[in-house]
Amino acid sequence: MNKEFTFYLLNDEGLKKSRLIAQAFDELLTGLKGIIPESREFSICKTKLEESCFFAKKAMAEDPVNHSAKNKLE
Repeated sequence: MNKEFTFYLLNDEGLKKSRLIAQAFDELLTGLKGIIPESREFSICKTKLEESCFFAKKAMAEDPVNHSAKNKLE
């Protein structure tokens, strides 16, 4: 399978890191909601944060330290 489409099963440490990444992005978005009015631009901002969170988790998941014993789903 091409590297771009591979995904990994995470161990407990990887799952913890995934939650921490999501929490960091959630806190950022929650803070922004308090200072930015709803608008088209803010909708784009939220979409880009969602996209960034996805890639942060993907980058973390690619580190073998975060892989479970059964490394890849076949």
